[in-house]
Amino acid sequence: MTFREINSKMVEATVAPGQRLFSQRGAMLAYRGDVSFTPNVQGGQGGLMSMIGRRVAGEATPLMTVEGNGTVFFGHGGHHVQVITLSGDTLYVEADRLLAFEGTLRQGTMFMGAQGGVMGLVRGQVTGQGLFTTTLQGHGSVAVMAHGGVFEVPVTPQRPVHVDPQAYVAHHGEIRNRLSTALGWREMVGRGSGEAFQLELSGNGTVYVQASEEKL
Repeated sequence: MTFREINSKMVEATVAPGQRLFSQRGAMLAYRGDVSFTPNVQGGQGGLMSMIGRRVAGEATPLMTVEGNGTVFFGHGGHHVQVITLSGDTLYVEADRLLAFEGTLRQGTMFMGAQGGVMGLVRGQVTGQGLFTTTLQGHGSVAVMAHGGVFEVPVTPQRPVHVDPQAYVAHHGEIRNRLSTALGWREMVGRGSGEAFQLELSGNGTVYVQASEEKL
């Protein structure tokens, strides 16, 4: 694994010749060795179309390409950092939550309406993701940011999971998700997000939930 958790708010990343990382601009705290940081204009491994997609999505979070031979320490804003390892599947996460990820992962953009139609669009607004979200696919590790710590909740066909939309961080696996409410519209007035709406995830995979309803 490229990333090693130093504490709850900082990760150490190993940079080797011939390999590269992508990080959010301003995420580098310190480094050792011969390491270079250059602005990325190709949108990660997803290339130009990934960059255009993120700009259309309003997710044009500046990335830096990290290359060389050494060690880099990443953190940002005092946020909690969670390392997620992918084994060929796809991670769905907001671009603003990306601290750093391996160059072996392909970055893309997904229209929220592709997962749930109109309710998918509503879900994007409730969770703060907007009309689009970022995808990372392949084999590799990614460090994401959250408030108050993160816990992993397994999703199985027999046990769907319900999450407060504003506590949702990311998910991966063969998961279907939809926005639902147990309340009528009249009862929803004045309710918090978790009381009014629930994000239901079913299938087989993992959802990451933060211990706070505060957005980054």
